[in-house]
Amino acid sequence: MDFVALDVETANGDMASICQIGLARFAYGALVETWSSLVDPEDWFSPMNISVHGIEPEMVVGQPKLPAIAERINSMLGGRISVHHTHFDRIAIHRAFSKYELPPPQTTWLDSARVTRRTWIDLSHTGYGLSNVCERIGYKFKHHDALEDAKAAGYVLLAAIEESRLDLEAWLHRVSQPLDPSITNYSGRIERDGNVDGPLSGEVVVFTGALEIPRSEAADLAASIGCQVTPGVTKKTTLLVVGDQDIKKLGGHEKSSKHRKAEEMIQQGQAIRILCESDFRFLVSEAMRA
Repeated sequence: MDFVALDVETANGDMASICQIGLARFAYGALVETWSSLVDPEDWFSPMNISVHGIEPEMVVGQPKLPAIAERINSMLGGRISVHHTHFDRIAIHRAFSKYELPPPQTTWLDSARVTRRTWIDLSHTGYGLSNVCERIGYKFKHHDALEDAKAAGYVLLAAIEESRLDLEAWLHRVSQPLDPSITNYSGRIERDGNVDGPLSGEVVVFTGALEIPRSEAADLAASIGCQVTPGVTKKTTLLVVGDQDIKKLGGHEKSSKHRKAEEMIQQGQAIRILCESDFRFLVSEAMRA
């Protein structure tokens, strides 16, 4: 049983703006190798992201850009199972490699959040964030440090394997099935409450700003992959999708009330991801392939 767990931190809401990466390789149930690096994203730093991970712009001065460490990343991920907790890290890797016109790592992806939701029934629809799951399994770590989060994702998978008595290969198959394995097909009209067996079931998304596609179409896409779509930011919100023209304004000016409220709630400790529209659409395409 050999796999690599990974995590990234980003400089701003663009998933391609990786500023730190951590990789942790596990073999036969034990941590055997780790590697991490700060990364110069060649991009601006959002004060909101800095408040989450603590990485300041001056900390990446002189650090390698992604092309300089792509070979190391490929050497650890290539040909192995790569574990990530929720969709964010997998998509960030793809987006960052694409930014530099590099082919993404040839690896088999496994989302430990989806494993979690199928292992512990009470975490099927909520509470499957990395911090909460690690509290469940008794693993202590420093959240929002890429290497610490990568190791945590690996230990979550090991705990799920022990709890479920399913091995790694079995989990690669199980995560593609509905939460309730007795349901073999999902049919019927997709509602804004979301497909409960969608890969992002449990996520609560809010849209703001000027989107390139109609808001109704974006909501349908989100619901089809499992997201509940709500009109405003609340304590249940996990994703805020901002029109691309809004999220790229430097210095955080001219943000919508939803955007500002989400940032306030992030500062208060709520786990909300702020995505630009292009990242959301990439997320949908990847989720539909999962």
